[in-house]
Amino acid sequence: MLENKFQAKLIKEIKDTFPGCIVMKNDSSYIQGIPDLVVLHEDKWAALECKKTGSASKRPNQEYYVDRMDKMSFAKFIYPENKDEVMNSLHGYFTNGGETNHAI
Repeated sequence: MLENKFQAKLIKEIKDTFPGCIVMKNDSSYIQGIPDLVVLHEDKWAALECKKTGSASKRPNQEYYVDRMDKMSFAKFIYPENKDEVMNSLHGYFTNGGETNHAI
């Protein structure tokens, strides 16, 4: 599956899973490596970097920003092979007072 198709399906799933959330697509040309999506839900936020597969290459600075934003709130690389695990972790983060498993 192409990354843009995966991302479009993911955005729909996020909106269905977290009614009322706002999903914003970031401009990668503005800050190189910034995650693709920011999800705003109630008083929390999360950043997701979409990849077409778990073995897809990472662009410069992506790991830096995902790690930095995960320490600030919640951020993960997400791809078809780990989507369910990341979505479960995101659900826990949004519904359990901001607690998350940062090990994913």
